[in-house]
Formats: sequence, C-alpha cells, structure tokens
Amino acid sequence: MTVPMAFPLTRGLGAVLGFLFVFTLAAAQARAATPVAKPPAEVPLAADPPAPARGVMDWLQRMQAASRERSYTGTFVVSAAVGDLSSARIWHACEGSVQLERIEALSGPPRSTFRRNDEILTFLPDVHVVRSEKRDNLAFFPGLTGAPDSQVGDFYDMRLPGRDRVAGFEADIVQLVPRDGLRFGYRIWSERRTGLVVKLQTTDAAGRAVEQSAFSELQIDVPVNTAALAQMMKPPPDYRVEYSEFERTTADAEGWALKKPVPGFRPVSCSRRSMGAAASRRTVQWTFSDGLASVSLFIEPYDEQRGAAERMQSLGATHMLTRRLPERTGPGWWLTVVGEVPPQTLDAFAQQLVRTR
Repeated sequence: MTVPMAFPLTRGLGAVLGFLFVFTLAAAQARAATPVAKPPAEVPLAADPPAPARGVMDWLQRMQAASRERSYTGTFVVSAAVGDLSSARIWHACEGSVQLERIEALSGPPRSTFRRNDEILTFLPDVHVVRSEKRDNLAFFPGLTGAPDSQVGDFYDMRLPGRDRVAGFEADIVQLVPRDGLRFGYRIWSERRTGLVVKLQTTDAAGRAVEQSAFSELQIDVPVNTAALAQMMKPPPDYRVEYSEFERTTADAEGWALKKPVPGFRPVSCSRRSMGAAASRRTVQWTFSDGLASVSLFIEPYDEQRGAAERMQSLGATHMLTRRLPERTGPGWWLTVVGEVPPQTLDAFAQQLVRTR
C-alpha cells in the first residue's frame, strides 16, 4: 500500500502552518540525509517582559487564525535530531476563503507542491508526473477542530519560558508539556505582532527536541500573486497526471471500530482512496487528532506478496507501525498507523482496532 504522500511522514502536526502538513510529508519522502553538526538547540530563556496573559486555547486559536489569514513568503527548514535536514521555499496567499500555497523543495529530488484549499498537486519533474489528490483533514498548526470544547488543555500543560528572535522577528515562546506518554510536547515560537508560528520544536518525555521546524527567512503580509500561483498549478502537456480517487465515508460503514478510544484522540475524518496503479485497491484512511497531534490509520486488504512482518519505522518525530490483521475467513488486512506521536500511541491504536463485520 502507498500511503498518500506519507511515510516517512506531520507533521503530522502533523503539520506547523497551513503548508506544513503537506511540506513535511513531501520533504520526508524526498529528504536528503544531510548531516547537521548537532541536535536542535535548547530554548534560550529570554529576560524580556512576559508575554500577554492568555490561556492555552487563546494562544492556539490566535496562532491558527494567523496561519489562515496572513500572506507570507519565506524559506522553511525542518531538521531532526538524528541529522536529517530538509528545506523549502514557501509562498502562502489568502484571498477571501481561498488558501493558496506553493512549496518548492530546496533539498532532495526536485519537487513542487501546490495547494488550493483541500486540493494538492505535486509536480515531479524528474519523471514528468503530477500527483493530484484531495484532503479533507489538512490542518493548520495548531490543528484545532474548531470546537470550543477542545480537550487540548486536559492533556497538555502550558508554560511561557520567555521571548526570542526568529528570522528577525520577535516571538513569544509557548511550551506545551504533555500530561501522559501518548503524545509529544511542543515548544512554539509565535510572532509577537501577528501570532504566526515561526518556529516549532517537537520534544520527547525528557524535553529534548526530536524535530525542529523554523523559518530561516520570512516576510509577513507581503503581496502574493494568487493568479500566478493558480496558473502554475496547470500541468504541462508532457506531464502525466495521477489522480487520487477520494470518497468520504465512516469507519462504521467500512466495518471498523475501536474497542476503546485512545485518550484524548477524537476521530476527525474517514475516507476511501486509491491512486495511480493501485486504483483497483482501495485504502481506508481513518484520522484522529487531539487538537495538536494527529494519527492516521490506513487499512487495506492483505497482499501476500508484501509479507507479514510487523515493523516500526521512525523519522524525527514521525513514527509508522505496520501490522497484519488476520481474519478467520480470508487473508485479512494490512494496517499502517502513522503519526507524530510516540510509538506506544501507534501500538495503542493498533491494539484497539477491531473488525465489526
């Protein structure tokens, strides 16, 4: 099974900004293993005046609004503590309710990704292919569901270590510390004037940064030519377009359920999709989120040619678990669980997934 633009996966968050979910997935696939001198630096504790008094949801909603409403351009870098480094040039434009983005990979194989709301086009010039797909769960960081009763505050404690400068901008540092071992922590640099997230560290249980995303250069509220971006989304005549078939559904309709919910994670979408040569083999994608972290379950009919070995893979903060789900009357199913969460969280989802028919 090919997880659409997936592992090595966002960010899951996830994703950080409107484009980060897309960029992290694509960059991880094409990432050149460029060594860095040392893991991402620990947070400098600034002696500046304290940040304005806000609750955790106030901070997160402000960041989310900025990622939706601001136009910007910049160079964005994602690095992992293991030494991997990816970078991209970003153009993000807002025109009413329409979000337009262009992401040009600066490392690894050439790749250009465009997004118009839930539509994503990925141009692969080396093979003259354009991959076209729809996503109904593209998340801005933070990936809040929009519900006022979000449980983020029930599973994360908030701290305000101080202030710092990122890409020439003054930023407040907001630290989110998980209350259990099912999720990572986050250090977020929020641009002081607009609230835009300009840097993000994903941290482990010891507070060490396992992955870092940041702008190395940024311009906020600059004009972005939306007509030019839309024109660039048209595939050249010599490119082959691979379409991903997408259909919204429910886990219940597909015959799947969780015996018990994984604490803090709520279902946010479920779809059936196929792409390219695999069009005859439909994959169910069931996605969960706690408002910050997300986990996707990809379920497809088992193929003996793939083997039955269970495995766990990781890249930075992203982990992927693959496991065969046997069935008495047939070959069973193949499960792939992907998310920017600790491995034990993926295992919890795999353990709770059951066939209902």
